[in-house]
Amino acid sequence: MNDKTFFTFVSPSVIIMVLLMVIPLITAIVLGFNFVTYSNLEEPQFVGLSNYIDMLTDPGFWSSFSFTFIYIVTVVPCSLLLGFGIAMLLDQVRVFRGFFIATALIPHIITPVVGALMYRTMFDRSGLYWYLLRAVFDYDFVMTTTSVRFLIITQGIWQVTPFAMITLFAGLQTLPKQLMEAATVDGATAVQKLWHIILPHLKSLFLFITLMGIMDAYRVLDQVLVMTKQNPLFNADTLMYYNYRVATMFGRLGKANAMSILTVLGIFVVLIPFLRVTYKQQMESR
Repeated sequence: MNDKTFFTFVSPSVIIMVLLMVIPLITAIVLGFNFVTYSNLEEPQFVGLSNYIDMLTDPGFWSSFSFTFIYIVTVVPCSLLLGFGIAMLLDQVRVFRGFFIATALIPHIITPVVGALMYRTMFDRSGLYWYLLRAVFDYDFVMTTTSVRFLIITQGIWQVTPFAMITLFAGLQTLPKQLMEAATVDGATAVQKLWHIILPHLKSLFLFITLMGIMDAYRVLDQVLVMTKQNPLFNADTLMYYNYRVATMFGRLGKANAMSILTVLGIFVVLIPFLRVTYKQQMESR
């Protein structure tokens, strides 16, 4: 392939990336150094690092950061474990496997807003779960800070588990049958097969799912909008939702862009260890 043909194929992707990623990122960096509101969009005031200092000393930012951290360390591991368990069960199913897979993928296919709305409705006073809790346990479910956070986290697990499930299930289909048969002949137990054959074979997929899960968890917004109904009394803000509030409700566009840059840097720092492991795996596989 000559240079002309190469650039002909590559240029559309490069142009799209520049328009949708590079230019918005540069714009966010510039706005982060300016005091910008809806009233002075045409005449932003340069304030240097004031927006970043204001953000780092803002209790609301740290509260949203702490809940986002709790969301990540809860949703990502739980979705991995549940997804792996379901994938192992599906691997043993031979009859109606396609039906079970399609059914398990429904939470991931549904639009996040619709899924969150359905989930919250089930816990409203007219919902099925509220009625069951009242009838079986005599518990009156009330929307509080704790319960709303619980709903956001559990709905997140419900939504992302199918992605882990289908990815790990696909990985199980590439497991060498000869290796498993040889382990069976040698008298290996199910636990030994799991620990020494299955898990090492799926290691790269576990890492991939973790990377995607962390990045998605940083961007949680829809569920919070639906679950809280934008009521700040629930104190269930994630980083992305608090960023949205700063920009739209408070009108601090410069501060919101500074927070966006800090969020991008935070994601990059968190992903560094996983990227290093991925790089080492790629080098070892050569």
